[in-house]
Amino acid sequence: MLTHLDSQGRANMVDVSDKALTVREAVAEARVRMRPQTLQMIVEGEHPKGDVFAVARIAGIQAAKKTADLIPLCHPLMLSSVKVELTAEGDDAVRIRARCKLSGQTGVEMEALTAASVAALTIYDMCKAVDRGMIIESVRLLEKLGGKSGHYKAGDEQ
Repeated sequence: MLTHLDSQGRANMVDVSDKALTVREAVAEARVRMRPQTLQMIVEGEHPKGDVFAVARIAGIQAAKKTADLIPLCHPLMLSSVKVELTAEGDDAVRIRARCKLSGQTGVEMEALTAASVAALTIYDMCKAVDRGMIIESVRLLEKLGGKSGHYKAGDEQ
Protein backbone atom coordinates (compact mmCIF):
# COMPACT_ATOMS: atom_id res chain seq x y z
CA MET A 1 0.00 0.00 0.00
CA LEU A 2 1.27 3.47 -0.86
CA THR A 3 1.14 5.90 2.02
CA HIS A 4 3.22 8.77 3.32
CA LEU A 5 3.03 7.26 6.82
CA ASP A 6 5.36 4.56 8.14
CA SER A 7 4.31 1.81 10.59
CA GLN A 8 4.70 4.27 13.51
CA GLY A 9 2.52 6.91 11.83
CA ARG A 10 5.45 9.16 10.88
CA ALA A 11 5.60 10.97 7.55
CA ASN A 12 8.05 9.52 5.02
CA MET A 13 8.61 9.36 1.28
CA VAL A 14 6.71 6.54 -0.43
CA ASP A 15 8.97 3.74 -1.72
CA VAL A 16 8.18 3.39 -5.43
CA SER A 17 11.09 1.08 -6.27
CA ASP A 18 8.81 -1.91 -6.97
CA LYS A 19 6.52 0.04 -9.30
CA ALA A 20 6.81 -0.45 -13.03
CA LEU A 21 8.19 2.23 -15.31
CA THR A 22 5.31 3.65 -17.33
CA VAL A 23 4.65 6.79 -19.33
CA ARG A 24 2.91 9.26 -17.06
CA GLU A 25 1.42 12.60 -17.94
CA ALA A 26 -0.54 15.24 -16.07
CA VAL A 27 -2.27 18.46 -17.07
CA ALA A 28 -3.11 21.19 -14.57
CA GLU A 29 -4.48 24.67 -14.91
CA ALA A 30 -4.75 27.95 -13.07
CA ARG A 31 -6.50 31.20 -13.85
CA VAL A 32 -5.53 34.79 -13.03
CA ARG A 33 -8.31 37.36 -13.07
CA MET A 34 -7.32 40.98 -13.50
CA ARG A 35 -8.56 44.35 -14.69
CA PRO A 36 -9.20 44.48 -18.44
CA GLN A 37 -6.56 47.24 -18.79
CA THR A 38 -3.95 44.96 -17.24
CA LEU A 39 -4.72 42.09 -19.61
CA GLN A 40 -4.70 44.48 -22.56
CA MET A 41 -1.25 45.74 -21.56
CA ILE A 42 0.04 42.15 -21.35
CA VAL A 43 -1.47 41.03 -24.65
CA GLU A 44 -0.28 44.11 -26.52
CA GLY A 45 3.25 43.67 -25.18
CA GLU A 46 3.23 47.07 -23.45
CA HIS A 47 4.07 45.94 -19.94
CA PRO A 48 7.06 47.90 -18.60
CA LYS A 49 8.66 44.70 -17.23
CA GLY A 50 8.62 42.95 -20.61
CA ASP A 51 6.90 39.87 -22.00
CA VAL A 52 4.78 38.66 -19.09
CA PHE A 53 3.72 35.43 -20.80
CA ALA A 54 7.32 34.47 -21.71
CA VAL A 55 8.58 35.05 -18.16
CA ALA A 56 5.62 33.17 -16.63
CA ARG A 57 6.15 30.26 -19.03
CA ILE A 58 9.82 29.95 -18.05
CA ALA A 59 8.97 30.26 -14.34
CA GLY A 60 6.38 27.47 -14.66
CA ILE A 61 8.85 25.17 -16.42
CA GLN A 62 11.55 25.85 -13.81
CA ALA A 63 9.08 25.28 -10.98
CA ALA A 64 8.00 21.90 -12.39
CA LYS A 65 11.66 20.83 -12.42
CA LYS A 66 12.08 21.93 -8.77
CA THR A 67 8.85 20.50 -7.33
CA ALA A 68 10.66 18.02 -5.06
CA ASP A 69 12.50 20.99 -3.51
CA LEU A 70 9.21 22.78 -2.81
CA ILE A 71 6.73 20.07 -1.79
CA PRO A 72 7.73 17.80 1.11
CA LEU A 73 7.87 14.07 0.32
CA CYS A 74 7.67 14.54 -3.47
CA HIS A 75 10.07 12.37 -5.43
CA PRO A 76 12.70 14.15 -7.52
CA LEU A 77 11.77 13.33 -11.11
CA MET A 78 13.50 13.45 -14.47
CA LEU A 79 10.78 15.09 -16.52
CA SER A 80 10.92 14.39 -20.23
CA SER A 81 8.62 17.27 -21.15
CA VAL A 82 7.10 20.36 -19.54
CA LYS A 83 4.83 22.68 -21.51
CA VAL A 84 3.21 25.80 -20.10
CA GLU A 85 0.63 27.56 -22.25
CA LEU A 86 -0.81 30.97 -21.35
CA THR A 87 -3.84 32.40 -23.11
CA ALA A 88 -6.00 35.44 -22.63
CA GLU A 89 -9.52 34.45 -21.65
CA GLY A 90 -12.22 37.03 -22.23
CA ASP A 91 -11.15 40.56 -21.40
CA ASP A 92 -10.07 39.99 -17.79
CA ALA A 93 -8.28 36.67 -17.29
CA VAL A 94 -5.29 34.56 -18.22
CA ARG A 95 -5.64 30.78 -18.34
CA ILE A 96 -2.51 28.79 -17.64
CA ARG A 97 -2.28 25.17 -18.69
CA ALA A 98 0.75 23.09 -17.67
CA ARG A 99 1.51 19.62 -19.05
CA CYS A 100 4.25 17.42 -17.58
CA LYS A 101 5.39 14.05 -18.87
CA LEU A 102 7.92 11.35 -18.03
CA SER A 103 8.57 7.64 -18.10
CA GLY A 104 8.89 6.66 -14.47
CA GLN A 105 7.58 5.00 -11.34
CA THR A 106 5.48 7.85 -9.96
CA GLY A 107 3.14 10.44 -11.36
CA VAL A 108 3.65 14.06 -12.33
CA GLU A 109 0.50 15.65 -10.95
CA MET A 110 2.38 17.75 -8.40
CA GLU A 111 4.80 18.98 -11.08
CA ALA A 112 1.96 20.12 -13.34
CA LEU A 113 0.13 21.80 -10.44
CA THR A 114 3.34 23.51 -9.31
CA ALA A 115 4.07 24.75 -12.84
CA ALA A 116 0.59 26.26 -13.20
CA SER A 117 0.72 27.82 -9.73
CA VAL A 118 4.15 29.39 -10.14
CA ALA A 119 3.28 30.72 -13.60
CA ALA A 120 0.21 32.39 -12.03
CA LEU A 121 2.30 33.80 -9.18
CA THR A 122 4.78 35.16 -11.71
CA ILE A 123 2.03 37.00 -13.55
CA TYR A 124 0.93 38.47 -10.24
CA ASP A 125 4.48 39.49 -9.36
CA MET A 126 5.10 41.15 -12.71
CA CYS A 127 1.76 42.99 -12.74
CA LYS A 128 1.18 43.86 -9.08
CA ALA A 129 2.43 47.43 -9.51
CA VAL A 130 -0.44 48.15 -11.91
CA ASP A 131 -3.11 45.80 -10.51
CA ARG A 132 -2.89 44.62 -6.89
CA GLY A 133 -6.44 43.26 -7.04
CA MET A 134 -5.61 40.29 -9.28
CA ILE A 135 -7.05 36.96 -8.18
CA ILE A 136 -5.35 33.61 -8.68
CA GLU A 137 -8.04 30.94 -8.82
CA SER A 138 -9.05 27.54 -10.03
CA VAL A 139 -5.73 25.78 -9.60
CA ARG A 140 -6.63 22.17 -10.35
CA LEU A 141 -5.65 18.92 -11.96
CA LEU A 142 -7.39 18.51 -15.31
CA GLU A 143 -6.06 15.13 -16.39
CA LYS A 144 -3.69 12.35 -15.35
CA LEU A 145 -2.62 9.50 -17.58
CA GLY A 146 -0.58 6.40 -16.82
CA GLY A 147 0.40 4.54 -13.71
CA LYS A 148 -1.45 2.00 -11.61
CA SER A 149 -4.41 4.26 -10.83
CA GLY A 150 -5.09 4.78 -14.53
CA HIS A 151 -6.70 7.71 -16.29
CA TYR A 152 -8.29 10.63 -14.45
CA LYS A 153 -10.11 13.46 -16.16
CA ALA A 154 -11.72 16.33 -14.25
CA GLY A 155 -15.49 16.08 -14.44
CA ASP A 156 -15.51 12.28 -14.80
CA GLU A 157 -15.69 11.67 -11.04
CA GLN A 158 -19.33 10.54 -11.03
